[in-house]
Amino acid sequence: MADGQKINPPQLRFEAVRRSQVPSAREGKHGKIVDQLLEQVDQLAPGNALKVALGSLPTTKANLRAALSRASRKRALAVATSSDAESIYLWKSKRHS
Repeated sequence: MADGQKINPPQLRFEAVRRSQVPSAREGKHGKIVDQLLEQVDQLAPGNALKVALGSLPTTKANLRAALSRASRKRALAVATSSDAESIYLWKSKRHS
């Protein structure tokens, strides 16, 4: 190949976009409820916990816990959870566990 010749890129199967068009923040489908819960947990007095009915949640308990874990780490807010058959409980803990 001679110097100065352009190489034609291969045909792409998927659409190419400018990097500036790509969203940089991840807002998952649980973002709104997780934000609301973490805001309330952050306002709790020491020794108190939020009690949230599982039936009022738009997702499963496991998915909520995973989303809470990711979001609380991002906010540097240590949150602990527990649950029973009807509710999930959230409170501030001393450190991430």
